[in-house]
Amino acid sequence: MNSEYLVEVKDLKQHFPVKTGFFKTTPLKAVDGVSFGIKPGETLGLVGESGCGKTTVGRTLLHLYKPTSGQILYEGNEVTPENIGEYRKKMQMVFQDPYSSLNPRMTVEDIIGEPLDAHKLYDSKKDRRDKILELMEYVGLNAEHATRYAHEFSGGQRQRIGIARALAVNPSFIVCDEAVSALDVSIQAQVINMFEDLQEKLGIAYLFIAHDLLVVHHISDRIAVMYLGKIVEIAEADELNDSPIHPYTNSLLSAIPIPDPVTARKKNRIILSGDVPSPMNVPSGCAFRTRCKYATERCSIETPELTDRGNGHFVSCWNR
Repeated sequence: MNSEYLVEVKDLKQHFPVKTGFFKTTPLKAVDGVSFGIKPGETLGLVGESGCGKTTVGRTLLHLYKPTSGQILYEGNEVTPENIGEYRKKMQMVFQDPYSSLNPRMTVEDIIGEPLDAHKLYDSKKDRRDKILELMEYVGLNAEHATRYAHEFSGGQRQRIGIARALAVNPSFIVCDEAVSALDVSIQAQVINMFEDLQEKLGIAYLFIAHDLLVVHHISDRIAVMYLGKIVEIAEADELNDSPIHPYTNSLLSAIPIPDPVTARKKNRIILSGDVPSPMNVPSGCAFRTRCKYATERCSIETPELTDRGNGHFVSCWNR
């Protein structure tokens, strides 16, 4: 392995052509030049408001969408549409919606066994059955659940089925796309603890996509903040939480609810002006400048690069 990173993304772009006239298409810049790396056994949290391109990053990384440009590297080797089949066993995904990501016509045993069938990972029917039951035990499901259908389970149990399916091929990297956002808070805690236990046992690396900063801070080693298709700040979880630099990160952190009403009243909530611009019509220069109180003329002309402010804390801003 010639890289410290297990998975590396370099200048990834994902533009979708959208029809805007009879013979005219305009690119929707869902992801626009994103770069990051994830070390073996590490969790990188990816946060940002809805529509900023987080899910698209995860799906493009696994070639569920063909990237417009940029590089995706696994253990230093480039992953391309031609060789993605070789990497399917190593990189998996847990989808956001446990209701629509499971086939309603298949039993739990068949859902979890499907990756085993696709990659021929068993020697006999008994071996297949044993592997499925072992996976179910990993994620806290009972053996008698195997013959049931997905609609007979609660949201948390369905998400566990999805996680067992992702683990079936023994991957070293999993994209968790809002994997707990559709679940009740008490179930969220169970599923997050399960992710952490699995990481400890199996050494899996995660790209953990979410919009709940408390959840992300709890599970992540490092956090990347995304705005309108670009990463604006990336740092270690505690560092980002204690000393955010980018004005967008500051506003996100100020919106975290505090359970104590006295402390909450004293807290200075940063409310951003205006709406998020359309990814089909991104502002020139810094995409955040239309909502930023620190914006200057330079921000409208030049796009700031992610620069290291020390201690592995990267920020994309001219004035902070």
